[in-house]
Amino acid sequence: MKLLQFKRLDEVKLGMKIEEGIIDIEAASLALGMEVPGSMEAVLLGGEAAISQLKALRATVEVQTKANPDYLKEEAGLVYAPAVSNPQKIICVGLNYRKHAEETKAEIPTSPILFNKFANALSAHGDEVELPETSNEVDYEAELAIIIGRTAKNVEEAEALDYVFGYSCANDLSARNLQRRTSQWMLGKSCDGFAPIGPFLVTADEVANPDKLAISCSVNGVQKQNSNTADMIFSCSTIISYISRHMTLLPGDVILTGTPEGVVIGYPKDQRVYLSSGDVVTVKIEQLGELTVKMAKCN
Repeated sequence: MKLLQFKRLDEVKLGMKIEEGIIDIEAASLALGMEVPGSMEAVLLGGEAAISQLKALRATVEVQTKANPDYLKEEAGLVYAPAVSNPQKIICVGLNYRKHAEETKAEIPTSPILFNKFANALSAHGDEVELPETSNEVDYEAELAIIIGRTAKNVEEAEALDYVFGYSCANDLSARNLQRRTSQWMLGKSCDGFAPIGPFLVTADEVANPDKLAISCSVNGVQKQNSNTADMIFSCSTIISYISRHMTLLPGDVILTGTPEGVVIGYPKDQRVYLSSGDVVTVKIEQLGELTVKMAKCN
């Protein structure tokens, strides 16, 4: 399933993408008299039972689409919210693509390099993300996001993907001058809106191999990154297992798995063109869709 969150009258609602459009889950469940979880948080906590309820709703809706029910929305008219709203943790992996490590002249890490973002950094497909007034070196980073679906502690690699609810596109926006200010990267990573995630949360059953997905990023229609998650140094299962041995992962937690080569900081200094107001940045990942944000001046 492709789940999403959208805004309606300043409230965040749960949706599901099907071929005919977007199902407004709350409206459909009321109209059809079916009991289903009404929020992304409820779905994540509900596990397999919640997924089964949503699949049953989808099957019923798909039979009735010719009647053009009111609970079926056009995707073009939606105002998206982030694919997840309230993760306890947003954990990011640095230097996790071989060619990216090489372009930045960094040593290939022997253990995952972890840092964090916070909920203030979440933003959505279609959002405008403000450039911080303290930086003129904001960089794009296309990334695969893992969304955890079950409590995970001391998980073995062989079982790690069983704890994944789904996957999404993400952009690890980074203010490079702030990132370099100290040995800790957090300041340059957690500016407001610096973690766009979406537009969809694609359930794990629809992604056969997260370690073999085409991933790219474009700025104003010009491709800047073009790679595959097969270039990751640490696989998705390795990352989940490693983190779970140091902190308990909970349903809704988000892991950003690193970015491939082609980021601005990988260019020679005299060729670096950082993001500026009006730039449109699109992350595309095979099977997951396209995530687009527009950069804007700080108000």
